[in-house]
Amino acid sequence: MVGAQLRDTAQELAAVLWREHTVYRERSGGMVIRGEHVRRWISLAPAGGRDEILVRAGRILDGGTTAPARSEAVVPLSAGTGVLAATCRRLLADAAADAARPAPDREAAGRPRGSRKSRKSARWNGRGRHTGFGSWAILVCVAGVIALFAYSSAMHG
Repeated sequence: MVGAQLRDTAQELAAVLWREHTVYRERSGGMVIRGEHVRRWISLAPAGGRDEILVRAGRILDGGTTAPARSEAVVPLSAGTGVLAATCRRLLADAAADAARPAPDREAAGRPRGSRKSRKSARWNGRGRHTGFGSWAILVCVAGVIALFAYSSAMHG
């Protein structure tokens, strides 16, 4: 029942979103809507809830392969095509913004973003990491060994 309802929903949604589209079933049982002309895809799959679907959106790369989904949302299946289309448009906009973001410079990728001084001062400005329990336990043990050695030397020496 869910498969047929998901297929019908995908067909309706595809017609609302794009004039040119391809709708097909995934191996996992979900439905995929591909818009080759906009180089985007949408996937609809059953979610954890009984009346919920997982909507994912991503880009279509050169050669027709799909990039992994960059954004997803869970939508009630009973929400209707309008709500589902609005969610898909938001997810597609997120995917488009992700594609428009410039790739990092190869030279800059190997360097840390800030200078060493700024990273060090940020670490010790009162908001940095606190000493963990394991570190305190080791310090107490070392102090105990030193105290035991001092006591032993004082008694036998």
